[in-house]
Amino acid sequence: MILGQICNDPLQGSAPVIEPKREPAIDRKLLELLVCPLTKGPLVYDQEKSELISKSAHLAYPIRDGIPIMLPSEARTIED
Repeated sequence: MILGQICNDPLQGSAPVIEPKREPAIDRKLLELLVCPLTKGPLVYDQEKSELISKSAHLAYPIRDGIPIMLPSEARTIED
């Protein structure tokens, strides 16, 4: 399974190039409304890892296909 998009690179003639898959950006309005389901505290968006971080719960909630997965069972435990 290829995670990316094949396109033609104008600098390389017609040779196909695989571009890395980019996660859809999450809506800023949605970010303002979401809170940690355990602590009801604020979340910090980590765009590089595509996660919402709850510092108070020490959890990172994944974002898949632009959709935050706000289930503690799906969250990754983080350490300070």
